[in-house]
Amino acid sequence: MRLDKFLKNSRIIKRRTVAKEACEQGRVDVNEKIAKPGLEVKEGDIIRITFGSNILTVKVKALTENVRKEDAQDMYEII
Repeated sequence: MRLDKFLKNSRIIKRRTVAKEACEQGRVDVNEKIAKPGLEVKEGDIIRITFGSNILTVKVKALTENVRKEDAQDMYEII
């Protein structure tokens, strides 16, 4: 699954365009490498997102195409 789509489906970032912009600005790292929006994310990957002065680090647990709001948090684990 594409990185920008994962961020949107997991509800870490609300909109896919915002997720894409964050990746293009270099604010998203996957496995300690700056990631582009089209990067294929796999289970077990570590994603670090910089929101201003805050940093969120998550581990990918599941890749689900259609996910309900209640189940979105099951797609990742906050580290």
